[in-house]
Amino acid sequence: MNKEQLLELIIAWLAGIPMIPVLILFSLIGLAVGAFMVIKPSLSIEIQRRFYCLINWKIEPISLSKEIRNTRAMGWFLIILSIITIALVF
Repeated sequence: MNKEQLLELIIAWLAGIPMIPVLILFSLIGLAVGAFMVIKPSLSIEIQRRFYCLINWKIEPISLSKEIRNTRAMGWFLIILSIITIALVF
């Protein structure tokens, strides 16, 4: 099997994936992550900090209060975007 045939098989497989269930799944995941960011912004920041430590980066916010505020705002944005996506699917 050459590269072109493999690419055609991959594209045919991707074309067969139903988009509506995938959009709903990603939207529900987005709602959960957004709610987590709104409810527990400090833990969200700590998870991100630990992840970056694993890849050899040390990060820390200059102002923790601003970082918590921005994390909550990103969570709300993600929730709203997920709700809009679900509404457009239906």
